Amino acid sequence: MDMKINFAGNNVVHAEIRGFTIATDAPTTPGGSVTAPSPVDLLLAALGNCTAYYVQHFCQQRDIPLDNISLSVNVTKDEEARKITAIEVAVNLPASFPEKYVDACLKACSQCTVKKYLLDPPMLSTVANYG
Repeated sequence: MDMKINFAGNNVVHAEIRGFTIATDAPTTPGGSVTAPSPVDLLLAALGNCTAYYVQHFCQQRDIPLDNISLSVNVTKDEEARKITAIEVAVNLPASFPEKYVDACLKACSQCTVKKYLLDPPMLSTVANYG
């Protein structure tokens, strides 16, 4: 999988992948205009959306309605160090959700590929292609 990254002006950056364009912008503090999510926002959204996929699949297999089920991604930040220190993905289940499936639903969430990458990250490198 190749992803092309292009500068779109100001602090906006576009990632081109499989025919999609994903825009990011910086928060206003470092000079962004907040016209799109930040790269960290997209990372958190990827985690939440991936987890939601597994909740959806779990519920569909058991004919459990997805109505009133939602997820939220909550972060704890160290403002001084300017970094996230904890991420919690909360699966918000209605009272009508079968109690016998709660633990199994949470177990299904552990299959999220993005979570797996965060818990056991791949080797990461940055190279310069010059010339």
